[in-house]
Amino acid sequence: MDSTVKRLLGALGLALPLLAGAQQLQDPTRVPAGLGEGSAQAGEMEGAPAAPRLQSILIGAAPNNRRLAVIDGVTVTQGGKFADAVVERINDNSVVLRRGKLRETLILFPQTPGGLQVSGNKR
Repeated sequence: MDSTVKRLLGALGLALPLLAGAQQLQDPTRVPAGLGEGSAQAGEMEGAPAAPRLQSILIGAAPNNRRLAVIDGVTVTQGGKFADAVVERINDNSVVLRRGKLRETLILFPQTPGGLQVSGNKR
């Protein structure tokens, strides 16, 4: 074979994978568009800032009973700051934020299915 033909075939072999563009795979566990957290929920106005969401509360064992809360992925302590608010109180199921004179209570489990109240052991 002629060296020019060999070079041409070699260059074609190297360029061929560039022509076969692979389609990006979609995550099968991803929430369909329009159903995720980014979509407007019933009663929410589009363009309005989303209310902070309480994700977790951690309470340490005695004697210090250290309390932490996770709000929108940010770990905060009682007396600490979250965005423009002060974390006034961390309870077992809620966190109280204070912005000036305005107080906002974030509840970890706002409603349980069927209106059932979750409480301690009953016998």
